[in-house]
Amino acid sequence: MKKAIWIGWCWLCGVVWGVQAMNTDGREVVNLNREWTYQRGDHPGAERTDYDDSAWEHIGLPHSFSIPYFLWKDFYTGYGWYRRIVVLDKRDLRREIFLEFDGVFQVAEVYMNGHFAGTHEGGYTGFNVRLTPYVKEGKNNIAVRVNNLWRGDVAPRGGEHVFSGGIYRNVRLVKKPSVHIDWYGTFVTTPTLAAHKGRSSSVRVQTDVRNMADEGGPYELRVQVLDENRHIVTEQKAVRHVEAQSSVQFDLVTDEIEGVALWHPSHPHLYSVVCSLYKGRKLVDSEEVAFGFRWFEWTADKGFFLNGKHFFFRGANVHQDHAGWGDAVTEEAMRRDVRMMKEAGFDMIRGSHYPHAPAFSDACDREGMLFWSEVSFWGTAGPKVDGGWTASAYPVKEQDIEGFERNVLRQLEEMIRIHRNHPSVFVWSMCNEPFFTDGKTIPGVKSLLKKMVDTAHRLDPTRKAAVGGAQRPLGKDRIDGIGDVAGYNGDGANIADFQQPGIPSVVTEYGSTTAGRPGKYMAGWGDLGRDEGWKGREWRSGQAIWCGFDHGSIFGENMARMGIVDYFRLPKRAWYWYRNEYGHGAPPVWPQEGVPARLCLEASKTTGILADGTDDVQLVVTVLDRDGRELSNSPDVTLSVLSGPGEFPTGRSITFSADSDIRIADGKAAMALRAYYAGHTVVEASSSGLESGRVQLEFTGAPEYEEGKSVQVLSRPYVRFAAHRVKPELQTYGPNSPTFASTSAEGYSPGRATDGNNSTYWKPQESDAAPYLTLDVERTLDLYGVRVLFAEHYVGTFKVELSADQVNWEIMSSVGEWEDAWWKSAWKRPVKARFIRFSFPDGPQRKCPALAEVEVQGILPAF
Repeated sequence: MKKAIWIGWCWLCGVVWGVQAMNTDGREVVNLNREWTYQRGDHPGAERTDYDDSAWEHIGLPHSFSIPYFLWKDFYTGYGWYRRIVVLDKRDLRREIFLEFDGVFQVAEVYMNGHFAGTHEGGYTGFNVRLTPYVKEGKNNIAVRVNNLWRGDVAPRGGEHVFSGGIYRNVRLVKKPSVHIDWYGTFVTTPTLAAHKGRSSSVRVQTDVRNMADEGGPYELRVQVLDENRHIVTEQKAVRHVEAQSSVQFDLVTDEIEGVALWHPSHPHLYSVVCSLYKGRKLVDSEEVAFGFRWFEWTADKGFFLNGKHFFFRGANVHQDHAGWGDAVTEEAMRRDVRMMKEAGFDMIRGSHYPHAPAFSDACDREGMLFWSEVSFWGTAGPKVDGGWTASAYPVKEQDIEGFERNVLRQLEEMIRIHRNHPSVFVWSMCNEPFFTDGKTIPGVKSLLKKMVDTAHRLDPTRKAAVGGAQRPLGKDRIDGIGDVAGYNGDGANIADFQQPGIPSVVTEYGSTTAGRPGKYMAGWGDLGRDEGWKGREWRSGQAIWCGFDHGSIFGENMARMGIVDYFRLPKRAWYWYRNEYGHGAPPVWPQEGVPARLCLEASKTTGILADGTDDVQLVVTVLDRDGRELSNSPDVTLSVLSGPGEFPTGRSITFSADSDIRIADGKAAMALRAYYAGHTVVEASSSGLESGRVQLEFTGAPEYEEGKSVQVLSRPYVRFAAHRVKPELQTYGPNSPTFASTSAEGYSPGRATDGNNSTYWKPQESDAAPYLTLDVERTLDLYGVRVLFAEHYVGTFKVELSADQVNWEIMSSVGEWEDAWWKSAWKRPVKARFIRFSFPDGPQRKCPALAEVEVQGILPAF
């Protein structure tokens, strides 16, 4: 047996050597993150080869228009240009040349040597552009024009995070032979695994081969399945004729593989498939794809099953942006995010609310984290006016509908094609809260969701299609049953209509606790705490907290600070609560105020840090006393690169202050450092009157840094972006927002008080001695007034209270007697609040109240 394995390993090494020796014109992938120039704004003629960009900023990718960014609600919208030189030789010109992007927000126009090569619309899915017709020997000029302008026919039309522009994910130059395996062209499945109860399975490999040459011919595809030790466990091959200027799909199924190691969050075993394309004996092209053996089952009455066993998953929603760098984070930063959620004991991540980078899915594969992958069809509360990011989720203008639906379906297809081989991806989600749309577009929302579900089934029959954030509308327009799995946010966990809904279901968001670091040592169950739903339900598949990390939000810092980890990736005490409860890791001793003496500077790693934009290092500075105890004192602290390569989002140094957006809190501060040159780097943490801390780092994988000769990093001072704004007008909030009540009579759930339908209403149970209804607008507003419609003739007293935190309440109106349908009130001064509570102290002594509609008028405050 050992001899056979050794022979197989030698044979594989021979194949790899053969790729290098025989395949001189084969595939070559070049990381293209270094050596770009960038200039904000639109610059006519910047696509030309003779354009002078000598005054532009020298940057590396990933990059964002907004760098440096620190949770401010406003951000630059407009254009930005990127330029780069690549050198190609005669051998390259015999191949097909592509640019591959992992993500550009949100419209990219790509030029090669002054020629328009292609475009892509949609900020969260990767794409490739063929450059072959425009390349030449020697220097070639790539130019990319990017914009993040709101578009009525591009998804998303609305959302609550920030929408910074830029080439914010990796870029690769890919050189392929004329006949090659297509972009993300291989789909690996395990068709007999479930039937054999995980004991064995065949492997099905569907590979798209494209011929861009002028003549066709027979080609052989050889498939080898490798285990974690790189041993070949099975192989298969087939020959097909590939016509000129066409593509074919090879569909191979291997023999059964006995005793496969299953992928599971507790033991994420990974295999790989090596696809090798031959023309006769010549190896033409090859690629390797990782995959895993696992199978899922979703049930309406018993929940979720993984590999044949019941599995109640506990997850977190995760946005992609980080302090300083915004959306432009490295692959290593993504891996740290996944590891942090894993360490806290979570076993599922919901990618809120857009497709994440392929490196994020890969991190979930390797760390053992189920991944809910979501399309960027979503909306949010606020004015449903085109031109802003609170617009109707579905188009209100007829001329936008066809293009919008085409764009959503294309993004869905791209998401599935890019992420389909990742074993961590256990469901495709079509949306998040698309009910935040103009009421008359609900039929369009439902129709599009049905098209998306059908498309997902066609493209990947191995996974279910979910409808995320499906807790509205109620009644006949419900959307939760359109897909195979329903995800309910917020009060959807409590609404009677969604208890045992008859389809597999998930609480896709609970919590929404706003806190700066350190916060409270608590779970923050939010909506799940109202009926002990946090304990789970036999029929419910799992639950995910809102949210894992603080993130930038157009609604300001109160909406942004809902994570259990702060924006700088330092845990709040809630994270330690989960780590203790789920991960069985005791919390540390909380820092206390004392007499600071020195700074401790630590790095997530110190050697082998790649200087190619895929890697970075997280630096954490801690305030200590003379005996080395951690303190909560938070003096101003500066991190500086004293020597060698490296940059912070602000340049070669960054300063943290307790009263700044670049914040030090509870005695700690943190920031990611990256470099685009190799070399030894020394970073110092300093603060007036304290002993400094230092760390030495080693960057590799790029040209050596030479002081005074290498391109120098410019200072990028942080300034809150000032958007041009007209005087804000009062806006209406309440429709489709979460509502909670003391009790509800059967058929009269609280959500009916904010459904936009005057004929439906909330009514408490007759026995309720102190009924109340609370509206949560989910963001802190400057509130100016409230309007209520009573559905039935009500005679009695009530009061209206406002709160920002549901702890401290301010009585705004106390009504002694009321005998009318509509009641409204306006206040002389605006009140900052998120929650509005209506209480009826008379209880059953008078006729029960019945609220048909509740609305508040307010504006987003200028934080």
